[in-house]
Amino acid sequence: MKVHAIIVAAGSSERFGSGVPKQFKEVCGRPLLAWAISRFEAAGQIDQVVVVVAEEYLLYTSEHVIDPYDFSKVAKIVVGGQTRRESVLKGLESLPLSVEYVAIHDGARPLVVPTDIDRAVEVAVAERAAIVAVRATDTVKRSREGYVLSTLERDSLYLAQTPQVFQYDLIMAAHKEAANVNYADRFTDDAAMVEAHGFKVKIVEATSPNIKVTTRDDLVLVEALLTKELDENPENRTRF
Repeated sequence: MKVHAIIVAAGSSERFGSGVPKQFKEVCGRPLLAWAISRFEAAGQIDQVVVVVAEEYLLYTSEHVIDPYDFSKVAKIVVGGQTRRESVLKGLESLPLSVEYVAIHDGARPLVVPTDIDRAVEVAVAERAAIVAVRATDTVKRSREGYVLSTLERDSLYLAQTPQVFQYDLIMAAHKEAANVNYADRFTDDAAMVEAHGFKVKIVEATSPNIKVTTRDDLVLVEALLTKELDENPENRTRF
């Protein structure tokens, strides 16, 4: 069984408010993206990794994110598209026909633990589609024009994260189907496309913080959590 990971890092990070995209910001001595890649490097279920970046960062990614850390699983760097959906599709299209399952991950999530990656792959093999997610802890309101319409049942709510793992043929079919509708980019994650394609997606609960860096405050929090992790597990400085 061949399982490849696609790590998507082609965004411009407009909400982050920096001249350099957030995925290349240094955290604890490494670019954020390098930490994300390292988790898949350490995951036993992942055979190879494809990294998707903007064209202007192809060389930078090779020289500053991948080469310095000798990532043996990184098979190629692919140029992304104008949207996340297009970037994921370009990553999917770059994979060899022998791939059976694919794990799609945000390059701005550097804290995912290898065991959660492996669990998501194992569940996807059994179910065809699985995502890492965390239970909602706050009360969630539906609103319109600033007024509450209803309160959702919190016990049934999860916050979707990545990786999201799918049988390759399934996610390719879902992406191609999504590309043919005029609201394609309303899909906020790959699982939504699979759901629209008519398949159920199994939830794998995250066992540790798996924050996505969107703002500068997120970066501060990730650095604090990563520093704590490395202090408690010094071997991760070389393992990851």
